[in-house]
Amino acid sequence: MKLVMHWFISALAILISAYLLPGIMISGFFVAFVTAIVLGFVNVFLRPLLILLTLPITILSMGLFALVVNALLIMLTGAIVPGFYVDGFFSALLFSIILFLLIIFWDIKIVENILIIKPAHLQLILIESL
Repeated sequence: MKLVMHWFISALAILISAYLLPGIMISGFFVAFVTAIVLGFVNVFLRPLLILLTLPITILSMGLFALVVNALLIMLTGAIVPGFYVDGFFSALLFSIILFLLIIFWDIKIVENILIIKPAHLQLILIESL
């Protein structure tokens, strides 16, 4: 249940990020949900390998090359998921930064059936219907 709720929050963050950036197009919430799932799998399976292979350049750039890896993984996700389009590298780079900030900005706490999202000036509590 927690995994599905995390994917739901990620899908919302993907929709907001796509709305903010003109170079990212997404055709609907279902596509955002699928994008969240694919991006999660790409981050779990490919990102550690790419970070390990690019470790020397990541160290030399003081970690900034990890942003390049994130942008490339988002471009890969855009190539895999139909309905999610990434215009170019810089759009993917900005998308990864905004997506990271949105997910970090929300303090996500999932307690059994209650999802609490606490942004800085807004508190939204959703309770699953019985």
